Amino acid sequence: MELQQTLEQCEQLIRDNSTSFYRAFSTLPSPQREAVFVIYAFCRLIDNSVDEPEQSPFTLEELEMQFKQLETAQGHFIWPSLRWLFACFPLSQEPFFRQMTGQRRDGILTHYNSMKELEEYCYLVAGTVGEMLLPVLHPSPDKEVVEAGIYLGKAMQVVNIIRDVGADMQLGRRYLPLDLMNKHHYTAAEFERREVNAKFIAMLNELTELADHWFALGLSNLNEYPAKSAFAVELAASYYRAIIDEVIRIKYNVYRRRAVVGALAKKRIYTSLKSKYNALSSEERHPDGEAVS
Repeated sequence: MELQQTLEQCEQLIRDNSTSFYRAFSTLPSPQREAVFVIYAFCRLIDNSVDEPEQSPFTLEELEMQFKQLETAQGHFIWPSLRWLFACFPLSQEPFFRQMTGQRRDGILTHYNSMKELEEYCYLVAGTVGEMLLPVLHPSPDKEVVEAGIYLGKAMQVVNIIRDVGADMQLGRRYLPLDLMNKHHYTAAEFERREVNAKFIAMLNELTELADHWFALGLSNLNEYPAKSAFAVELAASYYRAIIDEVIRIKYNVYRRRAVVGALAKKRIYTSLKSKYNALSSEERHPDGEAVS
């Protein structure tokens, strides 16, 4: 299978499964754009092996085994795509293995007791994505940049948890930690009855505050990124943060409805952010009108 064809299949996977990420990272130049698509595709395969095992081409154990033998792995477009990725960018395999650990936890820990457990999970399944992406998006990420990338991934995962309360419940999972529920006097019985009341809303609002704090930390040093990478990262974060606005619009009824950011809202976000970056670019020009290199 030709490399171009395998990369196009990775792109198709992100296009089919995440319009927000696809729209955001399609703004990157090549080869960064294709690299992000490959990372997303592999993460999607890892996720599907746990959440949709009947439709998945691999079990999690098979993915892990093949990834350990990446140089010789065959039989699926992801393997030559990953070989290309690691040849082009200085990535470590460790964040990928840690994400597999996080996904494996979904089969073991289905009801969370503490915010500490939840934060660890958010790191394993989403903070690790920040670690994967940074060598693609930033030429020389230091410790602070890496930590910011991890925070951004964790923030997005908290948004996922808020949005998917009902869907996760159908899978037999409760990511809302018991200590948070107790703090707001929201009972397990109310959870089972899918009650949306003032206590439930207060609980989701506290999670939103945590996500917003992590978003702020994650976006705090975008000025150190190449401009096109910074734009793509902030656009993806903005699309994700807008999910919370949709949660509010549907009156927090995340048990029975999925909060989705519509095309018009995404267009407004894109246009606003594009104007911001165009203005920043103009401010960085020399008096003679030439851009600073």
